[in-house]
Amino acid sequence: MPRRHRSRTALTCGAAGVVLIATCAAAAPADDPGDEGDLAGKTAQQISDDALHALLGAQSLRLRTASSTDATKLDLTLDRAGNCAGNVSKGPQGRVDLIKRGKDVWLKPDAAFWKSQLPGDEGTTAARNYEGRFLHGTTDDAFLQSIATACDLTAFQKSVAPQSPAPQDPSSPATSAVTLSKGRPTTHEGTRVLPVVKKVGDATQTVYVAIQGTHYPLKLTTQVDGESSTVLLSNYDRPVPAHTPPPGQTADISVLEGGVHSA
Repeated sequence: MPRRHRSRTALTCGAAGVVLIATCAAAAPADDPGDEGDLAGKTAQQISDDALHALLGAQSLRLRTASSTDATKLDLTLDRAGNCAGNVSKGPQGRVDLIKRGKDVWLKPDAAFWKSQLPGDEGTTAARNYEGRFLHGTTDDAFLQSIATACDLTAFQKSVAPQSPAPQDPSSPATSAVTLSKGRPTTHEGTRVLPVVKKVGDATQTVYVAIQGTHYPLKLTTQVDGESSTVLLSNYDRPVPAHTPPPGQTADISVLEGGVHSA
């Protein structure tokens, strides 16, 4: 039904698209090594490869996303087993807390979300009736399954792995040159990082790689045509919080069927 479609569609989210620097590129001069640690003797391509390898080996991590073109923001801790915990924010249209353990999924929309998705008094009534409560179901529900795709770390890792390039059509225009360069060491959320900058035409992508310990990618920024996006990666290999809402704080996902009604 129409209202069901609106509510469910608004909640759907997938893992953020991230493309780490994985292609060979023309060499670019590096800045003064400064405090690059053991990255000082490596090229930008080698550092990029190290960061990608570290990301692909992670068993769990925290993913945060933001974009200048979309109010939706993700803040999720997820693992290879498909578990996750965190939230999806849609700016003025509200926020939904999300928990997944195995096949079970819990959603907790805030009042702003209910009011933005249901007309007039229906949104206000739903916000009041389900305040502080989670909607619960399993991935057997197609709607919850579509949301649960955001919780799959393995799928996210596959999405950033380098793909074999398609054969170049001799008649097609030449592609823009790709260059990689090392930036100057800086600090990101208290950790020293080394930027690796990729430029392709008008697009600039910067990956901030941890200097000490495992060379994880911690931040990725992309700028193109005046638009920007940011992906933050942290809490590598820390377990996803295992707490799930007790039955007294949940309502069955079926309350969305045909619109929300009083609990």
